[in-house]
Amino acid sequence: MVQEKKQPDFMKPGIGNKFQEETKYTPERIGGYTLDWEAFPDQFKNYESPLAVIALPQPEFTGDPDLWKALYRRRSRRVYRPEESLPLVALSALLWATQGITEKHGDSLFRAAPSAGGLFPVETYLNVRLVDGLETGIYHFRPGRFDLEFLKRGEFSRPLAAAALGQGIVATAQVTFVWSAALPRSKWKYRQRAYRYIYLDAGHICQNLYLAGEALGLGICAIGAFFDDHVSDIIGIDGNDETAIYMATVGKIFEGK
Repeated sequence: MVQEKKQPDFMKPGIGNKFQEETKYTPERIGGYTLDWEAFPDQFKNYESPLAVIALPQPEFTGDPDLWKALYRRRSRRVYRPEESLPLVALSALLWATQGITEKHGDSLFRAAPSAGGLFPVETYLNVRLVDGLETGIYHFRPGRFDLEFLKRGEFSRPLAAAALGQGIVATAQVTFVWSAALPRSKWKYRQRAYRYIYLDAGHICQNLYLAGEALGLGICAIGAFFDDHVSDIIGIDGNDETAIYMATVGKIFEGK
């Protein structure tokens, strides 16, 4: 008789789990409201009576000029050249920029993007549509070994686009990054507050992808709207202990766009 493994205390349901579940998009639970543009909040905050207002000098972009250029040019780019293949070396550079190992201290491996407590709960999956030397399908990135595990063979771009609320850029992108959260990895230390940190981690990772994409002349577009469980099913995770949290498309863009 196989004895069931006891669930660790840190994985017991709490308010973080409730937030995660109740904010998931499903086909049955999305929309149902109209935006009130007259009530649109102010985009900038201003105090009525500050002690003073100090004008700042124009920034001087010293140091590495390429970094400043990448920050200045960073945009979400949605129009791709779907017929052109992405070089594998470019994909490798993007993966390193997002979660590549940059330093080792004892058993700790530091990565290109920071993580709360150095726990790195975010996993990277790739939907590969058109990359030199790779079959079409779903892959998993292993930062520690800096390689890809080929998980599913086949064309998943259109199902993934449908799961992303019909956003067609997923169907034309050469690659779509799908980030998941391995929840026990962060909840082990932070319990229910782990949910806050996981989304912060994902934001750091995606911004690195944007900047690396600009440096390589590639188009990046982050995607936060998708049917959570549909995306989890496509990449092959359970949607509970590990769940999809963020996506981003990578595509070849037209010159100067």
